[in-house]
Amino acid sequence: MKNNKLTTTALSVLAVLFGASAQAGVLESTDVKYGGYVKLDAMWSDWSAGSVSGTSIGRDFYVPSTTPVGADADTDVVFDMHARQSRFNLATSTKLDNGQSINTKIELDFIASPGGNERVSNSYAPRIRQAFVTYNGFLFGQAWSNFQNVSALPETLDFVGPAEGTVFVRQAMIKYTSGGFSVSAENPESTITTTGGVRNETDDASLPDITARYTFKGDWGHFTVAGLARQLTYKSGGADASTSSFGVSASGRMNFGKNNLKYMVTTGKGLGRYVGLNVAHGAVLDGNDLDAIDSVSGFIGYQHHWNDQLRSTFLASYFSADNNTDLLAITGDPTKNSMSYSANLLYSPVKKMTFGVEYKVGERETESGADGDINRLQFSAKYVF
Repeated sequence: MKNNKLTTTALSVLAVLFGASAQAGVLESTDVKYGGYVKLDAMWSDWSAGSVSGTSIGRDFYVPSTTPVGADADTDVVFDMHARQSRFNLATSTKLDNGQSINTKIELDFIASPGGNERVSNSYAPRIRQAFVTYNGFLFGQAWSNFQNVSALPETLDFVGPAEGTVFVRQAMIKYTSGGFSVSAENPESTITTTGGVRNETDDASLPDITARYTFKGDWGHFTVAGLARQLTYKSGGADASTSSFGVSASGRMNFGKNNLKYMVTTGKGLGRYVGLNVAHGAVLDGNDLDAIDSVSGFIGYQHHWNDQLRSTFLASYFSADNNTDLLAITGDPTKNSMSYSANLLYSPVKKMTFGVEYKVGERETESGADGDINRLQFSAKYVF
């Protein structure tokens, strides 16, 4: 699709924003692309310590913190079916006569959005995933965190896959990329544990989260190392506390012909919401001080192509939190570790159409030693357009 009907006023505004002259910044053409996929998921889930509510996000995909712990309960297997992971995106690329391009992308899905019910319409509201513009190495808007390596995620039927073992964050940012190096200033948010183990989401930081990343690429695959530095804060009820948080993550992909091995290892202080879908909080409020929670997480996934139409991914994922046991009177019984294993078989009779079956086992243990697990069998059908 071509669109050359941009007004002189719009051209002048763009020239001012991007520092281009009115002549050098003239927009020549805009290409518009529409894409996404439709996906149906059908799941049988069995929890050892009691079923999860039908309104829980843990019924739509694997979220480690939602796995109940405690004594074994005699509960029935539950069945869920939804198309909420389906998504669509709109992207534009505008070519300037100076040889550069301005690109945009807006992406929506329905997986964690409110609204709707399963009685009549299942009318779930769309939610924003990404919305950004890129120009001359800069990205402005909401996108995957620069601390995360999206290309290291294995192919799974589950929405996230190695949920407890991966960095997984999308948020507003300003990012600059040059070759294999990128640096960003991203939206800050803290998750703080207060008395009774309550999670408080605070937005009192005076500085953005800062990340830096470098990626090495070759025919063999790629290797990425990323760093994170941020401020954890809690200002409420007379308390005014803050502390620093740091993390480092190494991840990548190794190619073996058509097959590949993907992996990630992440460790740090106060990582909280950045890893494990926030299975652990960033810090604990101890009086007027914040005690940051150390953690280690990671995953490894191997994909094997049986032939041109059949492939499988075998995945193991792990998270461990080093909770301060002297603060259990405040934190209650927080997650100590979580792990999961899965294997799938995917069949693509034609390009972009995939049918699959996946079996996942997930386990969670708290500091008291209480534990629980989930067994899930999932079938999916997906078409990418």
